[in-house]
Amino acid sequence: MSMRKILGFALLMVLAATPAWAQNINAAGATFPYPIYSKWFDEYHKAHPNVQINYQSIGSGGGIRQLLDKTVDFGASDGPMTDEQLQQAGFKILHFPTVLGGAVPSYNIPGLSAELKFTPEELAAIFLGKATKWNDPAISSANPGVKLPAEDIVVVHRSDGSGTTYIWTDYLSKVSDEWRTKVGKNTSVNWPVGLGGKGNEGVAGLIKQTPYSIGYVELIYAIQNDLPYGSVKNAAGEFVKASLAGVSAAAAGTAKSMPDDFRVSITDPPGKEAYPISSFTWLLIPAQVQDARKKSAIKDFLGWMLTSGQQFCEPLAYAKLPKEVVAKEQKAVALIQ
Repeated sequence: MSMRKILGFALLMVLAATPAWAQNINAAGATFPYPIYSKWFDEYHKAHPNVQINYQSIGSGGGIRQLLDKTVDFGASDGPMTDEQLQQAGFKILHFPTVLGGAVPSYNIPGLSAELKFTPEELAAIFLGKATKWNDPAISSANPGVKLPAEDIVVVHRSDGSGTTYIWTDYLSKVSDEWRTKVGKNTSVNWPVGLGGKGNEGVAGLIKQTPYSIGYVELIYAIQNDLPYGSVKNAAGEFVKASLAGVSAAAAGTAKSMPDDFRVSITDPPGKEAYPISSFTWLLIPAQVQDARKKSAIKDFLGWMLTSGQQFCEPLAYAKLPKEVVAKEQKAVALIQ
């Protein structure tokens, strides 16, 4: 075979392997689901080489802001957008739940091997700055037999606009009147005490390097960083440690009565097995996508995420969506025009 024919054959092979069209989609937002989103976008690209979804893990507040500024094709948040934010957008935004996760109280107490238990009252007192020592009666009473040090508690929280903060403060607002009136719930709040870390990654890193600290992170970040995390007393009076089963139990009561816009809170739910600081996390998709190929790619990805994509959830410590929610979302995909 001549060199010209070889080169011509090689060119044909390259052209055959190149997608007829390529679509780059840009997204940004929550760090809470970043491990599963990163996996999803990679796996989807392997199956659909012509679609590349680029995701910036910058926090829910940043994701919402970039979506409102129209600098991304879609956003991601662990707290649903408020009515005010939706009105501010000037265009219709749809919420699509993706997975379920849990925010956990993670701590670093040198020399402590026992697993701590936290009551709602304890967590509120710690993050309000009212319980300042690890051997505070509010903490030791829930942990009989555990020798807690007389060391100052170092609170760690998010410094950026964060859906994990929304979940955490939404929970504290439900279980503590003082928290609700003094601090409230939001992606960013005026923290009474503590050090700030950027992203779940930053908070996990600060906890790991700061003795006698406590903070809140999404479950997978505690697992990946080998950080201890405590069980939390739920509405039924049971101490439950975050797990896939506990997070799924938290969503069980909502799954069959999910509102049409999918904006719902499942913190502090009923049920003996429910982990109380659980949440859905959402993709925020414009209802009108002008670019036909981009619209087709986004809708196809959502369909894949709701079916094949769910198999990747549990290995990364996220709970799959309830089947009732999946069925409702599959119908909602058609609303993207």
